[in-house]
Amino acid sequence: MSSQTAPEQALILIVDDDYDFLEINRMILEKAGYRVVTAAEPKTALLRMEDEKPDLVISDLMMTSLDSGFYFARTLKEDPRYEKIPVIIATSVSSALGLDFRPRTDEDREKMHVDAYFDKPLDVNRLLLTIAELLGGGSAPAPAPWGAMTEADAPVAPDADAPDAALED
Repeated sequence: MSSQTAPEQALILIVDDDYDFLEINRMILEKAGYRVVTAAEPKTALLRMEDEKPDLVISDLMMTSLDSGFYFARTLKEDPRYEKIPVIIATSVSSALGLDFRPRTDEDREKMHVDAYFDKPLDVNRLLLTIAELLGGGSAPAPAPWGAMTEADAPVAPDADAPDAALED
């Protein structure tokens, strides 16, 4: 994607086995002007990659299907069709367990096949700035601060008493 492309034209794929994470971050990114598709696991995400051709991917580190985000990122970066697509890894493992998976150098990032790394919960302003940099080569305008969002824009929790609907990946 060129630095001339507006954020509303950029498509972001979020891959996570946590439905709440998918929905909250989908709403945040859509509010910031991005188009967003989601997948609950890497196999579905690979199908989405073929169908949707996203400009950037945000993936969880560990998912229930045992396909780690690093494996998924490596799969993308080793495929000539997707090798140039930026990949952001997000995880709660490091904060929950005291483990540190963060790449320290450019060489670490290259070995891990990731372009950026975030601990959950995500720092939304930092995420939006990182996305703008990855998509626009650093020349994209800074997004409005997340705090500028009104209460009407906030995500609404699903009705706990409503029957479960089939989740779309």
